[in-house]
Amino acid sequence: MDTLIFVQALILLSPIFLYIYLQIKNYNSTTRYGFTSYPIVGTVPEFVLNCHRFLDWTAEVLIRTPSHTGILDRPGKIKVFLTANPANVEHMVKTNFDNYPKGTRFISLLEELLGNGIFNAEGESWRLQRKISSYEFNTRSLRNFVMEAANVELQDRLIPILERASDINRVFDLQDVFERYTFDSICKVAFNFDPCCLSGDGTNNSEFMSAFEEATTLITQRFIRLCPGDQKIRKFFKLKSEMKLEKAIATVHKFADDIIKKRMDERDGKTDEDLLSRFMGHSDYSPKFLRDIVVSFILAGRDTTSSALSWFFWLLSSHPEVERKILDELRSIRRKTGKSSSESYCFDDMRHMHYLHGALSEGLRLYPPVPLETKDSLKDDVMPDGTFIGKGWFVTYNAYAMARIESVWGKDCCEFRPERWLEEDECGNVVYRPESPFKFPAFHGGPRICVGKEMAYTQMKLVAATIIEKFRVEVLAENKNPPQHVLALTIRMKDGLKVRVWKR
Repeated sequence: MDTLIFVQALILLSPIFLYIYLQIKNYNSTTRYGFTSYPIVGTVPEFVLNCHRFLDWTAEVLIRTPSHTGILDRPGKIKVFLTANPANVEHMVKTNFDNYPKGTRFISLLEELLGNGIFNAEGESWRLQRKISSYEFNTRSLRNFVMEAANVELQDRLIPILERASDINRVFDLQDVFERYTFDSICKVAFNFDPCCLSGDGTNNSEFMSAFEEATTLITQRFIRLCPGDQKIRKFFKLKSEMKLEKAIATVHKFADDIIKKRMDERDGKTDEDLLSRFMGHSDYSPKFLRDIVVSFILAGRDTTSSALSWFFWLLSSHPEVERKILDELRSIRRKTGKSSSESYCFDDMRHMHYLHGALSEGLRLYPPVPLETKDSLKDDVMPDGTFIGKGWFVTYNAYAMARIESVWGKDCCEFRPERWLEEDECGNVVYRPESPFKFPAFHGGPRICVGKEMAYTQMKLVAATIIEKFRVEVLAENKNPPQHVLALTIRMKDGLKVRVWKR
C-alpha cells in the first residue's frame, strides 16, 4: 500500500520535478554569462540584491555576455530585455522604430511630471512637437538667443563665483554650480524668465530646484522597482516616497504654471525669442500642455548639460595632458582670431574647437547623462543578435555599459582618450569625427534623436573653454576615485564634485 501511494505521489509530482530540473538547467546556462535566473523566482533574487546599483550591475552583466544582451524576469510575467549591442540599438530606435514606442506603461510612470511633453509623447502629439522643435532649434534667432543667454550667465555670474572662490581658496561643489547655471540658462531660453539661481547667496528659487531634483530622482525609482507600475498601490497606501513625489511635482508645476499664466495674460500677438512664445505662436495650446512642453525642456536643458560638464571636469582632473592640449587649441584660436582672453568666444570660434569637442564627447561616452533608454515591444520580434523579443516586453539599451565593451570601442574602451574622436582631413588638419548614434547614443538616435544636440555642444564648449582658459580646477582627493552616482532621469554624482579653483 505504501509503495502504491509513493508511486502515485511520484507520478503526480513528476511535472514539478521536471519543471525544477529545466529551471536548474536554465540557471546553469545563464549564470556564466547573463543575469542569474533561479528556479521558479527567475532573476528576482539577483535584482533585489543589486537594485541599489542597478546601472553598474547591469553593465557588468552585459559586458561579459557574448552578444552583450540579457533578460530580466520580474513578477507578473514582466520581462525586460537589456542590451549594449549597437546593432540591437539601431534596430530598436531606427530600423524597427514603429515596434518600439515609449509605450503606455512607460508613459504612465512619467506622466505626472512630464505629462504629454515631447519626451513622454507618442503619435500625433509627438510628431507635432518634434516638427515645431526641429524647426525652431534650427533658426538663427533661437541659436543666437541661446548663445546670448548662456554667455551672459557665464560671464556675469558663473565666472565671478569661481573668481571669488579662488581668491579665498574656498572648497565648493562644482556640480551644484553647474546645475544652477544650466537652470538659469534653460529658464531664460524656455520662459525668458531669470530665476537668478547663481546670483546672491544661491538660495533664489531653491525650493523649485530641490523639488525638481527630488521629483526626477523619485520618479526614476519607479522604473527599477521589483514591480514597476505599482505607484497606484503605493499612492493608495500613502507611502512616504509617493507623498514626497506628489509634493515635489506640485511645486514644479506651480512654478511653471505661474509663469505660463503671466505670459498668457500679457500676450499681445508678439512672438518673442523663448521656446514658450514660439510654441504659443504655432498653436493655441492649453496652459497644461504648454507646461508639459516647458517642464520637458527644463529637464533636458538643466540635468543633461550639468551632468555632462560635472563628469567632464572630474575626468579632466586626472588627465593633465588632455587639459594641456585643450589649452593649446584655445590659444591657437585666440592667435588666429586676434581676440584677447577677456573676449567671449563666438559660434565661429567654437567650430574650430575640435579637440575640446572630442574631449567632451569622450566624457559623454563614459558617463552618458541618460545612460538607460526604455521602450515597449508592440509585437514579437527578433533582434539582430538573434534574441527573441516577446510582445509586451520592456526593451532597454544601456549606453553606460556600451562604452566599456572592447568589441565596440577597442581595448582602451575604459580610458578617457579624446583622440579616438579625431582624424586628419584631406588638408592635413586634425578635425572632429562623429560616431554612429547607435554606437554613441548619448543623444539617442533614429527619428527621436535629440533636436538640441548641437546647442548642447555649443553650451558645453562655451562653458568648458572659458573655465579651462581662466582657471585650473583641482578635484579634492576624496573625489579622485569614481564618485558614486545617483540614477535619476539623468546620472548625477551622489555627493557632488568638491573642488578648488586657481586663477591662471
